[in-house]
Amino acid sequence: MSVLTVKDLDNLQVDYPELKMELVSGEIIVMSPSGLESDEVAAEIVAQLRNWVRPRKLGRVIASSGGFRLPNADGDVRAPDAAFIRAERLPRPTEDYAELVPDLMFEVKSKRDSMNKLRQKIQEFIELGTEVGVLVDPRTRTMEVYRPNAEKIVLGDADVLEVPELLPGWELSVVDVWAPEFE
Repeated sequence: MSVLTVKDLDNLQVDYPELKMELVSGEIIVMSPSGLESDEVAAEIVAQLRNWVRPRKLGRVIASSGGFRLPNADGDVRAPDAAFIRAERLPRPTEDYAELVPDLMFEVKSKRDSMNKLRQKIQEFIELGTEVGVLVDPRTRTMEVYRPNAEKIVLGDADVLEVPELLPGWELSVVDVWAPEFE
């Protein structure tokens, strides 16, 4: 099996624009659509982040289709479900993959995701320079918060996620991200 490159990924994306793909260790990973609940949770996180970041001109909020070209030996291209990049690190938009890791990233577990693989993905981002990674699990209604050289913190419905090192004053009430139920 040959090792694939970013050029191969780009060519495949042209041939199959309806598919979301990542390049991981020289292999193309086709991402299947997520369930509605996990995507709605990710959309809520993106909305709440964007509503705080944009008026303050703090940086960029990226949704799940935005690719990051990682500064690792394999040149992986990965896409978190939600991400934040400080303005000084990416002052202008790019139509290409961002050649950096986000400062803050979220992964939202969908029905088909493996918690261990999502944790590994977050750890890789942290090792490459992401300051905060958050694993969101709608089924258990928890958020696992990862920072370099720190123990993970698990938040539940009664908790509030804060990221003062990146977004002073921003608060995300855990209970507010879950998909609402209508009677």
